[in-house]
Amino acid sequence: MNAFAQPRDRNAVIGPRFDYLALAPAAAAVCYPFLLRAFHAVIDTQAATLSPLAIVAAILILAVAFVVPFLAIALACRSDVDPGARRLAYAGVATPTLFVFLGVVQALIHSPIPDELVWCVLWLAIAIWSQTAGNPAAATQPAVERWRILHGMTAAVLCLYVAFHLANHLFRLIGPDAHAAVMKIGRVVYRSDVGEPLLVAAMLFQTGTGLFLAWRWSAAPQGSHRTFQVASGAYLSLYILGHMNSVFIYARGFFGIPTDWNFAIGAPTGLIHDAWNIRLLPHYALGVFFVLSHLASGLRVVLIAHGVDRRAANRLWGAGVAISAVVSVAIIAGMCGVRIS
Repeated sequence: MNAFAQPRDRNAVIGPRFDYLALAPAAAAVCYPFLLRAFHAVIDTQAATLSPLAIVAAILILAVAFVVPFLAIALACRSDVDPGARRLAYAGVATPTLFVFLGVVQALIHSPIPDELVWCVLWLAIAIWSQTAGNPAAATQPAVERWRILHGMTAAVLCLYVAFHLANHLFRLIGPDAHAAVMKIGRVVYRSDVGEPLLVAAMLFQTGTGLFLAWRWSAAPQGSHRTFQVASGAYLSLYILGHMNSVFIYARGFFGIPTDWNFAIGAPTGLIHDAWNIRLLPHYALGVFFVLSHLASGLRVVLIAHGVDRRAANRLWGAGVAISAVVSVAIIAGMCGVRIS
């Protein structure tokens, strides 16, 4: 044998290359709070009006912050990664709502440690876990049919509340009086002694089954539509937990704050001009977008299961995603003070 012969497979000598792209969701999540801080630094000026350059810079920074969860969705679609890296990507989708959740918990415990420092340590730990987590043997098609059906049935019932709640927010585009009047009607039901416990129980069931399904489906590669469905569901599960923590524990339990419109928008400063409140803008916007597009994803599955042509179901899903984005923009506009009258 020639002593100077080179091995044909370079990996046989140096081993497999490290997949740096698998850590991209964690890196993007670490950058997320600093993007919001940069946005606030541009917006928080003593000038009466912002210069056109400052407006463009602020829009670009906020746009990059919104890219973070969608980058994670794109990376979750990769078929050549192990379950740990895929689950890291799904966790990255929930970056905006997790950062709000962390901020509320930090406030509850009166933590002297900056949110950004805790956030970076948290994501470092998650990234390390994703690289050391074993590859489960049952990384095939998980048996979740019963839970999927129960999850879908509960979602169908909760659609009534979601539709009313989002419509109520859209009334804010008309004015505060219209929004308050509609909310008062709804609270007769969902704030009643019977309605509220049932609503909370249904939400907790959706959260639990949603996280279970996301965990099981993330064990193996999925198609792009299923990946989006899992990613949006993971975001919503954590959004619901964080929202209930903010309402029931932070607002009602500890501080006795009325959970009205002013609480939602962080009055009197609002969503845009406060260094803490700006994190609520992507949190709310993506919450609306993902709840509607997640329902569209579920409808697509039901239609295909009942014999509808897959291409027609996919087109309907695409229309649903587009409508979700429009409704999200409209609601956020109302929360930022835009009025149509």
